[in-house]
Amino acid sequence: MGDVVAVPERYGLGPIEVTAITAAAVEMAAPLTGSGYSVSGCSGGGGVSSQGGGGVGMSCKVGSVATINDVMSLEVVKIGDTVAVLRIEPAG
Repeated sequence: MGDVVAVPERYGLGPIEVTAITAAAVEMAAPLTGSGYSVSGCSGGGGVSSQGGGGVGMSCKVGSVATINDVMSLEVVKIGDTVAVLRIEPAG
């Protein structure tokens, strides 16, 4: 846990931190770098404290594809006992 994935600034998020991995979902938190935030395809979007500042949290199940800020796609490809495989790419 605690792995951090840096994403391009144009996505409107700072580094995404994995906060928990369960059998059903990967929970993540990230600081906001833009003025707004939207997510579809995963539960979450609520305010959290991330790296000492404001941020958002989300929980994504295996096979779900989230679109974040209409510009980033995040897919949970696989969840193991203590690891998860995420695919992050431009949306569209």
